Amino acid sequence: MNYFITAIGTDSGKSLFSAIICEALEADYWKPIQAGYPRDTDYVGGLLSNLKSDLIPEKYVLNTPASPHYAAEVDKVRLEVEDFDIPKTDNEHLVIEGAGGVLVPINEKEFVIDFPQSWKTSVILVANLYLGSINHTLLTINELKRRGVDVRGIVFNGPSNPASEDIILRHSGYSCLLRIKEEKVINHEVVRRYAAALKKNL
Repeated sequence: MNYFITAIGTDSGKSLFSAIICEALEADYWKPIQAGYPRDTDYVGGLLSNLKSDLIPEKYVLNTPASPHYAAEVDKVRLEVEDFDIPKTDNEHLVIEGAGGVLVPINEKEFVIDFPQSWKTSVILVANLYLGSINHTLLTINELKRRGVDVRGIVFNGPSNPASEDIILRHSGYSCLLRIKEEKVINHEVVRRYAAALKKNL
């Protein structure tokens, strides 16, 4: 099973959740496009305890921490969905982490969400909770539904806000796969704890 991890925006918690689901499934990890440093692949790898997950090199590592379409322009490369193929792996599961939110552009016509739509890959949506996140989350969900993308569920990241979570789940119809609290420290033990909880919902 392949899962594409996307979010309602940048810094929503995709990489942390990617580490958690990789740990839960002992899955391989791949970030097709890295824009800027440090590399998310290094971050995810540093949080994994299992010995089965492989970290697959990015297809592009761009130097500028910016939208992929602009970072690619700076590096004088061209990004197009048709040039990306899901890596072949012996692992039963592959976790693919997108860049930013669903409508982050990779060129003047295509967006991050075009990857899972092209690959027919199930999406897991990460939503961090803040003032305004209901609107941002429901707008993201509406776009996913408009495009007919298969969504496995939603992950809430950050301080708990039951009122926000409940209305998002009610209007989306998605199930909540995991709630990640605001942790003082993120380490192997924390990732393993959330991985155990996630296993029950996948």
